[in-house]
Order: sequence, then structure tokens, then C-alpha cells
Amino acid sequence: MTITELFIEVAGWAGAALILGAYILLSMGRLQGNSPAYQWANVIGAAGFILNSGYHGAIPSVAINILWVAIGVFALWRIYKATA
Repeated sequence: MTITELFIEVAGWAGAALILGAYILLSMGRLQGNSPAYQWANVIGAAGFILNSGYHGAIPSVAINILWVAIGVFALWRIYKATA
């Protein structure tokens, strides 16, 4: 395994951990859906999935995760605007 392949795999697993962890914390009431921490975890996690899925040619996964990032960025923008 090359360093690039290792990076791609770590990005995918880290992305999965971030999204799953955020969902667990949301379900436990430790995070709110409109919190920056929750949205950032989803944006960064989905970016990891985009890298991993794109490398492996899983285009449907890339597409859905691009939308996931866009939704998260939009939510972060709304949170920023509400607090500014």
C-alpha cells in the first residue's frame, strides 16, 4: 500500500467515524442539529467520503456526499449569519 492509498483509506474511515460520532451525539442529546460542531463533523466527514469514494470510483457515493457537504456548508452559513 502506498502512502497515497493509506491517506485515502484513513480519510474514508475518519469520515465515517466523524459522521457516525456526530449522529450518536445528536441522538444522545449531546449535540444539537443546528450546532456548528455537528455541522462541521458532517462536512469534514463527507469530505473524507468524497476522497475515498472518488478514488475507488464509487460515483453515486461521491455525488451524495457532495450534496451532504453543500447542506452542511449552507447550515454553517445560516448559523454564522444568525450569530453575526
